[in-house]
Amino acid sequence: MLDESLLDDPEALARADRRGLLRGVAEAGARVRTAVRHAAEAGLTELKPDGRPRAILIAGPGTAAVCVADLLDGLAGASCPVVRLAPTGVAPAAGALRWTLPGWVGPVDLLLIATPDGSEPGLSLLAEQAYRRGCTVVAVAPARTPLAESVEGSHGLTVPLATSPYGAYEGAHDEATRETASYEARRVEDEAAPGAPCTLWALIVPLLVLLDRTGLITAPVDTLQKVADRLDRVAERCGPAIGTYSNPAKTLAAELADALPLIWTEGQSAGVAGRRFAATLAELAGHAALAAELPEALPAHGALLAGNPAGGDDADDFFRDRVDDPAALRARVVLLRDRPVDLGGLTAAPAARELAHGHDVALSELEPEATDELEALAELIAVMDFAAVYLALASGGRS
Repeated sequence: MLDESLLDDPEALARADRRGLLRGVAEAGARVRTAVRHAAEAGLTELKPDGRPRAILIAGPGTAAVCVADLLDGLAGASCPVVRLAPTGVAPAAGALRWTLPGWVGPVDLLLIATPDGSEPGLSLLAEQAYRRGCTVVAVAPARTPLAESVEGSHGLTVPLATSPYGAYEGAHDEATRETASYEARRVEDEAAPGAPCTLWALIVPLLVLLDRTGLITAPVDTLQKVADRLDRVAERCGPAIGTYSNPAKTLAAELADALPLIWTEGQSAGVAGRRFAATLAELAGHAALAAELPEALPAHGALLAGNPAGGDDADDFFRDRVDDPAALRARVVLLRDRPVDLGGLTAAPAARELAHGHDVALSELEPEATDELEALAELIAVMDFAAVYLALASGGRS
């Protein structure tokens, strides 16, 4: 059950947020700026590549790495195939995961490694395997970790992970102090959540800088600074001090309580944001959600609108006492679009609204204010990250 009174009590939210999830989401803009600086210090902004890679391979653990691959795939489009290397192993633990390069990978390909941990031996082995194949390796990982040392030892490039921009690490002048503070910041982030509201931007931004230099995507530094500004504005609009009535993230969290979210997306960026939202809801709030792209979402989820997603009544026990029965889980459509206006009528949004209303299913709609692709994507992700955190805190999920 959602405690809606908690949403409008900033002090109660702070007490419930023992792992600093809200702070992590609010720091997204500052994290982008720190990551840009780290990329520049690593030499990415001055990089002069010989040409475009044949293919990009991405490896890393957890939801953040999945979103990084999904996002880069959407931004690269048809200019270059983006392949995510899924890990194998007997458990989702750093020491148990293994990654393998496809047999066709060679010197004309680029391997990107994105991890907030850096202790995974499987990623170090992957970097060594790529070196033997002549494949270029670029990693975003915490400094002085086994992975960073392995990549640098294999003539690859490591960009240090941007930790909390407001911690002691950023202002410390003594190297030992910086290293200790950096470790503490990473430890807090590791405890914050298995999902990655506080690490996604630290992982993705250096890779955006790199791929901009290769000409695969358009993400110059000034655009990334605008992304950071947009994330700051979302944090102001969706922060804990803003009431539910005028806070889109709190409103969405309240609407999704006791509902099965059917996240229908239109547009490449919205698709990325929708899939991330479904994964983040599951990991942070323990809340199931389904994501699909329009127009295919309409036939795929149509049966869920017509019936009870939690199942029908127990016909074998007609005379049972139903007082203690759990409330039926109802579907709620979340219509997510990355463009604010219909272009020439080429949109399935009207059909989606008609289908939902025809089955008396409630519908929530989100569209970004930004028009730039990266800014719009950042805005959608930030609003839904806030919503997932509010749902987790107010429903007693992972806090």
